[in-house]
Formats: sequence, structure tokens, C-alpha cells
Amino acid sequence: MFDIERWQEILDTIRKNKLRTFLTGLSVASGIFILVILLGFGQGFRNGIAHEFAQDAATSVWVWPGTTTKEYKGLNPGRNIELRNADFEFSGELLKEDIELKSPRIFVRNVSVNYGNEALVYSVQGVSYQFQQIENEKISDGRFISYQDEVNTAKVAVIGNKIARDVFHDLDTPVGEFIDISGIPFKIIGSFTETEDREEERIFIPVTTAQRVFNGGDRLNNLAYTLPMAQSFDEAVARSVKFRSRLLAYLQQVHTVHPDDSNAIFIWSALEEAKRYYSLTDNIKLFFWFVGICTIIAGVVGVSNIMLIVVRERTKEIGIRKALGARPWSIVGMILHESIFITAISGFAGLILSMGLLEILGPHIEVDYIMNPSVNFSVAVSTVFVLVLAGAVAGFFPAWRAANIHTIDALRDE
Repeated sequence: MFDIERWQEILDTIRKNKLRTFLTGLSVASGIFILVILLGFGQGFRNGIAHEFAQDAATSVWVWPGTTTKEYKGLNPGRNIELRNADFEFSGELLKEDIELKSPRIFVRNVSVNYGNEALVYSVQGVSYQFQQIENEKISDGRFISYQDEVNTAKVAVIGNKIARDVFHDLDTPVGEFIDISGIPFKIIGSFTETEDREEERIFIPVTTAQRVFNGGDRLNNLAYTLPMAQSFDEAVARSVKFRSRLLAYLQQVHTVHPDDSNAIFIWSALEEAKRYYSLTDNIKLFFWFVGICTIIAGVVGVSNIMLIVVRERTKEIGIRKALGARPWSIVGMILHESIFITAISGFAGLILSMGLLEILGPHIEVDYIMNPSVNFSVAVSTVFVLVLAGAVAGFFPAWRAANIHTIDALRDE
């Protein structure tokens, strides 16, 4: 039943001690505010990492060569490992049950690129027709390299949208135009878009053309693969670890590399890297929870201390109430109501302010590895209700002390 006189007493007490109540509420509100903001940035960190890894296929695995650092089977350290077509073909056949997509890549160096009389300073890379899905390239005009382009050693090129904007800005489309690569005309068959401008400063040509026309022999710079998606993230990571281990063992055997030489052949897995980052974000999130909860506890302790002061100031009043027949639980309820009221109002004020701030500014925050900080509303509200419960506990002990004061001692209090 709603007791208007009880609420009038609570409001009168608050009015008489405005500064004390405000500072107590501020400590509670700041605790919720800090916790929600920290959790929001923890989620923003996770969003940013997911965005970074979304640039390539989620299950991509990349291989590139290094230099040996250990002697092995009579071979001295310092050998430069060179990947070959055979490495790509044999590994693809050996591990075909684990592979969804695959593509070699070669960087075409020491070539000049021109469009008419204009010299273009962009990288030229030879890739396979499946490279588009591995890199998550989105075709904005025309098409990507096809299997037939590879078979026919076609002189075709796919350019990034940044190149299309910078060089072909006077045309409706660059498709059908020709660029010269070291004097050899290549027909532009498409353009692609990427998440970053620097990724759009690339010119793709068929890997077979890159090797045969520009004296690449059978050498490769990278091997790229994607693995089929699994039912769970942990299962996908386990598959990736197994695939990487088998692929590394095969390449080490073919190139006579010491099994413990970590600088000869490098294999990077998007899933394993993502797991490391997500583990880091989970740890950061736990730390944020710890900091936020400690701040809230400090606020709750402040509420408890204030209630102790309130009890001390109203000792004589409590004695009079008991002398007039007030029951102990009536005294407890009086103190608890005030404690819960201050905690609830302050908690929801901190929640509304922090959620509003994240809602307004969150979508506009995009820095390295932090994107759109946000927090689950149900989690935030649940935290406030836990805070209110903590406020009730904090107020209970002073209230119980007040209820157990002897009537005579309370009346004698000055």
C-alpha cells in the first residue's frame, strides 16, 4: 500500500540535506555511468576487430616465404625460401578436403604502368579467379578475372575504384579502356571496391599472364586459401589450426626447412588471429566490469555511511516512534525506503546519461580497432536493479541498528 506520509518524510529529509544527498547520489550515478561507458567501449573494441577481419574472408589462411635461420640436413641458414606453382598445386591436392577456395599471388615488380601519356604508380598483382572471394572484393563495374582468362593467359586487368576515380574520372566507366604495363596493352574488364582506399590502389591481372609475360617463371609470392565454415567459432578455429599445421609440415618438408625454424615459412590464419583478439577483448571486458563494479561498490558504501549518519541524527526521533508503539520493521522500512530511493534515482540517472551518450556519439566513433561503442540495454538495466538491491542491503544494516536501539537510550540522545 502506498504510504504518502512515508514519502513525505523521505522527501523532507532529502530537502534538509540537499548537498549530502546530491553527493551521495552522484557517487552512485557515476559508478553506473562509468560501468556502462566502459562496457560500451569494450563492445566497440570487439566491433572494430570484427570489422578489421571482415576485410578478408573470415576463414582465410595466407602463406608467404621467409629466410631460414637454422642449419638443416647439411643446408646452411640464410636461404631465401621461394614458393613455386608446384607448392600451390600439390598442397591444394593434398589438403583439398579442407579447402574451400584457393589462389596464388605474385607481385609484378619493376614494371611501368601508363594510361595514354599518364604514368600510374600502382601495384600490379597476378592472382587467380578465386582471389575475389578470398579478399572479399566487391565488383562495382564489369567483372573479375575468370578461369578462362587464366587458361588463355589473357591480357586483362581489374582495377580498384580509387584508380578509376583518379585516372578515369572523365569517363562513365573505365571498362573497355586499355592500360600499358611495360609497353603491353591490358584491357580493363572491371573495377572493385574495398573498405580502405589503399586496398583500391591495386591492379589485378591473371597469375598465368603475370608469370609468362613478365618473366615470373613459376615463382609465387603468396598462397591464399579459405576453409569451409564450421558450426561454431571454436570448431572453425580448431580446423584452421589443424590445416595450418599440416600445410606448414608439408612446405617445410618440400623446402628442407628445420621443423623449429619459425622464420622460413609464415602462415597467417584469420580465425586464429581473431581468436587471440577476441580473447584480449574478453579480458578487457572483465577488467572493465571489475573497475565499474568497484566504482559502484564505492557508491553503495557511501549510501550505507550516509544512512548511518541519518540514523545517528534521527536517534531521538526513532526513540519517540518506538515509545509511541512503532514496530522494529516499521523503523527498518523507513530507513530502507530512503536508501533504495536514493540508489534507484541515482542509478537510473547514470544509466540514462550513459546510454544517451553512447546512442548519440557511438555511431560516429570510428578509430583504430574501436567502432560504434554500444552496450546491451537489458544488461545495463539489470545492472541498475542489482545496484538497487545493493542499495537495499547497504541501507539494511543502519536500519537494523536503528530498530534495535533501546527506547530509553534513544530518548536520552542529544
